[in-house]
Amino acid sequence: MRCIVKVQIPMESGNAMIVENKLKDVVGGILEELKPEAAYFYSENGTRAALFILDLADASKIPSIAEPFFLALNARVEILPAMTAEDLMKAGPDLEAAVKKWAPHRAPALTR
Repeated sequence: MRCIVKVQIPMESGNAMIVENKLKDVVGGILEELKPEAAYFYSENGTRAALFILDLADASKIPSIAEPFFLALNARVEILPAMTAEDLMKAGPDLEAAVKKWAPHRAPALTR
């Protein structure tokens, strides 16, 4: 299953890793193990952050994704399942079934 892995590195541990000239090697080593389809680095809420796109073969692999970031960088990690456009197109019959079953039971729209 394709997943988006979101990592936020706290300012203190990120700064320490940069001052010690370790951040590049640590992140590089983790990426060598994970082999993401894509990797993006940016700033979020005043911290260093990254998004990785991975193909997760089995849920039992979640610790192998998260623990390196937890242990080496004291980072926050979120793993979110994601679909490609092709996956979404395949989901059409399931969406139709959900509409038939659940739309008649939906709650009334909230008004402002």
